[in-house]
Amino acid sequence: MHEEHSLFTRAAELAAEYVAGLGDRPVAQLVDLAVLRQAFGEELPREPSPPEAVIEELARIAEEGLVATAGPRFFGLVIGGALRSAVAADFLAAGWDQNSFNPALSPAAAAAEDVAGRWLRDLLGIPATASTGFVTGGQAANTVGLAVARHHVLAQAGWDVERDGLAGAPALRVVASAERHATIDRSLRLLGIGTRAIEAVAAGPQGAIDVEDLARVLAAGEGGPTIVCLQAGNVNTGACDDLRAACTLAKGHGAWVHIDGAFGLWAGANPATAALVDGLELADSWACDGHKWLNVPYDSGFAFCAHPALHAETIAYRAPYLAGSAELSRMGDLTLEASRRARVFAVWAALRELGRDGVADLVDRCCRFARLFATILAEGGAEIANDVVLNQVLVGFGDDDRTDAIIDAVQRDGTCWLGGTTWRGSRYLRISVSNWSTTESDVERSAAAILRAAAAH
Repeated sequence: MHEEHSLFTRAAELAAEYVAGLGDRPVAQLVDLAVLRQAFGEELPREPSPPEAVIEELARIAEEGLVATAGPRFFGLVIGGALRSAVAADFLAAGWDQNSFNPALSPAAAAAEDVAGRWLRDLLGIPATASTGFVTGGQAANTVGLAVARHHVLAQAGWDVERDGLAGAPALRVVASAERHATIDRSLRLLGIGTRAIEAVAAGPQGAIDVEDLARVLAAGEGGPTIVCLQAGNVNTGACDDLRAACTLAKGHGAWVHIDGAFGLWAGANPATAALVDGLELADSWACDGHKWLNVPYDSGFAFCAHPALHAETIAYRAPYLAGSAELSRMGDLTLEASRRARVFAVWAALRELGRDGVADLVDRCCRFARLFATILAEGGAEIANDVVLNQVLVGFGDDDRTDAIIDAVQRDGTCWLGGTTWRGSRYLRISVSNWSTTESDVERSAAAILRAAAAH
């Protein structure tokens, strides 16, 4: 037996043992980071170590510091778990060690990206002619989309931002909701546009953009290069902007429309929730995460663009030493990374395992469980602060200090894990249901733990 076979088999066994126990282990444990850091080591050893010993040591040391975010009762962030086929495909991708920069480096990854990209666009309702860049997550997808937007609107104003930079360029307007996700602001900082360019639009009671105020803001400006950022899936409430009305309005002002749909775009894959993202096809670019509702391993997001040539013109780079560098590869030309692992194999595997009906059922089931959370907790005396339209539930217990104490108690208990948030000036527990393995029993068990903590405080 080859040495690699034994090593890789053992690593897979350790991972499988961990995954098999996710449903029974506490979601989080109290850990002394200083002690854990010391266990990982002080000085780098001088002498090499056998690979088998390294893997055993890693598994032993890390065990107490692992949080069961992949398990059925982690509700702290919209991050999902990882489907078994996607995890196994990720094992293969690591073993194959493929670079997804262009087809010359991995014809298999190129073909898989073409197919998986087409499947994703079809599922989400994004135009079939759009391009798809397989990026690291929502932040990277927003950055790519806004970079293409910056390129386009300045080019329309006669300015070549790639050649001349932003110094002296026409002023950019970025019209975005007051309830936008923080990654929009960071993308604007990274792109040199800056957050001062943002013209904030009021949001309605549930966090969706106020279309009448959008009209006011657009009309009140001096015109010029304009980017409108919309949202599918408010991070606190799950609310979606009225995409059809907002896109139509923005297009009337000649604006580029970018939709941040990290988890909310998945509503389009489920007939029961698709109306929430009606009109999404009218946008110019879209950002979406795979490790959220598709339940693939981390480091997987999608940057879609309705204008593939613009997408590539903005993002691609050329060099004489790069095979095929004179042609659009649809791979590295659409993302910000060149040394890019073949994350598409896990995406393809997840989509192939679930199929269209399975994706719809996953989204629908999580939404149903979010409503079940709201029902049980409301009957137990909690305040539900939002209309539960997707997978987000805001839970309050009156006093901010009490609410924070309950959050801390739930996290220490270990039955489930959730975080807190501030919404409209008050503190709430924020429950996000997005894991494929969550069951009705997990919801009932977790809600009971929350109510026990509330009774003790």
